[in-house]
Amino acid sequence: MARTLDRERMERLMEAEFARFEAANPTSRQLWERAQGSMLDGVPMNWMIKWAGSWPLFVDEARGAHFTDVDGHEYVDFCLGDTGAMAGHGPEPTIRAVERQMRRGITHMLPTEDAIVAADELQRRFGVRWWQFTLTATDANRFAIRLARHITGRSKVLVHNHNYHGSVDETFASLRPDGSVGPRRGNIGKPVDLAETTRVVEFNDLEGLERELAHGDVAVALFEPALTNVGIVLPDPGYHEAVRELTRRYDTLLINDETHTICAGPGGYTGLHGLRPDILTIGKTIGGGIPAGAYGFTEEVGERIRASITWEDSDVGGVGGTLAGNALSLAAIRATLTEVLTDEAFERMIPLAERFEAGVADVLRRWEVPWHVTRLGARCEYHFMPDLPRNGSDQAAHDDAELARFLHLWAMNRGVLMTPFHNMALMSPATTEHDVDTHTAVFEDAVAALFG
Repeated sequence: MARTLDRERMERLMEAEFARFEAANPTSRQLWERAQGSMLDGVPMNWMIKWAGSWPLFVDEARGAHFTDVDGHEYVDFCLGDTGAMAGHGPEPTIRAVERQMRRGITHMLPTEDAIVAADELQRRFGVRWWQFTLTATDANRFAIRLARHITGRSKVLVHNHNYHGSVDETFASLRPDGSVGPRRGNIGKPVDLAETTRVVEFNDLEGLERELAHGDVAVALFEPALTNVGIVLPDPGYHEAVRELTRRYDTLLINDETHTICAGPGGYTGLHGLRPDILTIGKTIGGGIPAGAYGFTEEVGERIRASITWEDSDVGGVGGTLAGNALSLAAIRATLTEVLTDEAFERMIPLAERFEAGVADVLRRWEVPWHVTRLGARCEYHFMPDLPRNGSDQAAHDDAELARFLHLWAMNRGVLMTPFHNMALMSPATTEHDVDTHTAVFEDAVAALFG
């Protein structure tokens, strides 16, 4: 019989974990209190308050798949900058390339050979013809949306419910119970009514997708090949083939956002399954920690862009930026893709994620806990539900912020860092079997404390 969670027991355990955290991290506390003199809530970016402890840990040094905080504690890092450090912290080839380029010029609004190598490698991996570079995946998505609206003459963007596409305004939309579109919870300072810019459909809902496309006003469907930020939600068999057929039937461009799903393999989910989007966007991972992003598009889309934007207007219109495509970012992308996150690296990373998945599944089975673990390439997440979710609403309905915080705090107090926003673990080229087994042991101790 599946076990049920005793909330009062979890609350008592949580109090003990907060006490343990506070006793172990006095230097982080001192820095956090000092930081409140000049930074809101004592952090450089608001989402850093989401960490499970009484205050954020302050990092002293990070290398590979580990980091050390200012109180001298070492951690196995499965967060990896929420994918930004998927290559590992400070990969040597990226460091060498960045150090060399910094002495030769950081940014000068002119191309370097590194840009050619980086674009060639992205073309090889994803099968997309033309490439442009940005500083973030958010920018890549923003620019791709503008171009799609420009060449189609349509205004709407179509996204999945509970999507993740960085901080693009149009994507912070959700489906209301009556089927209308409204702002997602926590959407701060929305510039316009989301119903004016965006259509929303549940993941794996082909009937809903066709209904929204049939309005004839959707310029582009911006989709993750698998949902990630709400928790991993995998596509049904044949879903992406049907998405491609429907978007073509209704003359709508299709963007695959591989920012998180690059974990599926060297060419992300797109390359692994031979998908054929019109545009592909990516960021975070490809720069090895240096801000970087890119968007690629097909021959046809490239010709439509070229035919509709004159030379005089190439530097206006909200596409680009002074630091986009800078020499430092391109040096980092070239080194990271060709020397760190290689095909061979994924051949090591994915079996580690399989080991992580098997370890968590075994703990859940032996303790009869009605949760589920899902894997996408080198990424794993556990869900507080017995079966795989089919869409974002299904996953969100089983979210449990208090339980997630307890598990994250328990792990952090024992030297394991998970992503604060959800129960995600990511493997890097530097992650080891021992790192994975450390998490399994810590996770089982947490489960035993809750359900034993």
